[in-house]
Amino acid sequence: MKMNVITLTTILFLLTLTAPATAQPPRLRGEMARITGSLSANVGVAVLNLDTGDTLTWRGHNRFPMQSVFKFPLAIMVLHEIDRGALTLDQKIHLRKEDMMLNTWSPMATKYPEGNVDLALSEILRYTVSQSDNSGCDVLFRLMGGPRKVNDFLHGLGITQIAIAATETEMHASWPVQFTNWCEPAAMTALLKQFDRGKILSPSSREFLWKLMVETSTGPKRIKGLLPEGTVVAHKTGTGDFNAEGVLGAFNDVGIVVLPDGSHVAIVVYISGTKEKDAAKLDLVIAQISRAVYDQYTNR
Repeated sequence: MKMNVITLTTILFLLTLTAPATAQPPRLRGEMARITGSLSANVGVAVLNLDTGDTLTWRGHNRFPMQSVFKFPLAIMVLHEIDRGALTLDQKIHLRKEDMMLNTWSPMATKYPEGNVDLALSEILRYTVSQSDNSGCDVLFRLMGGPRKVNDFLHGLGITQIAIAATETEMHASWPVQFTNWCEPAAMTALLKQFDRGKILSPSSREFLWKLMVETSTGPKRIKGLLPEGTVVAHKTGTGDFNAEGVLGAFNDVGIVVLPDGSHVAIVVYISGTKEKDAAKLDLVIAQISRAVYDQYTNR
């Protein structure tokens, strides 16, 4: 993968181009340039204040691999199917031994390595979203009819700058496959907005998924990392592996931050193509971006 060292000058130029100047808070734009100026990586950022409409995009229309971030739109489709009566949250799903992925992150497979167990759909969703369980993810894909069905569902919502083409199993088989599951940062903020404003799901389904995302156990030092204790954040992380050349595919976090006045801000940060081995440094980049956004809207 071609590496791209981002200089401060380049960042400021790109930020100026990606959206009208009136839509992008200048101070926040400068803060993002400062935060990411020394990072050797491909970084995409999109911020959308869901109450005022303020936007900031930096490489907001470039394609980035989602990794487990795609479990968020997958869960939306599952809950949409529940809303239309095709499924129920308490419906039991039979899990086979072959559904249990023991060579990857899967708390569900750790608990039920032999499969042959019936779990409520609500529990599989909880594993998949809150714990980013890869086995649960592929069970849900199977239930939905495969990645293409999820992809078509999202495009039907008007979120067209996203592609879901491969399962977790397929991504684990070959490093480049992760790039077939891509999304533009600005497209993800658009999906977060539709979700947050109740445009896709019923109130009960929206609340259920919101709770699962607030309870996310992965990436506690990313979007949430530098925010005041007690700040509500509904988010979904995504993390890839290093290839033979030492390049990391993805290090992501997307979500909605609830500000002290009750307003909501969507934040999307995708990092790809870095050789940085210290996850704490990548966590910090995302956390600092999130804190800069928080400060922008709380005047701190």
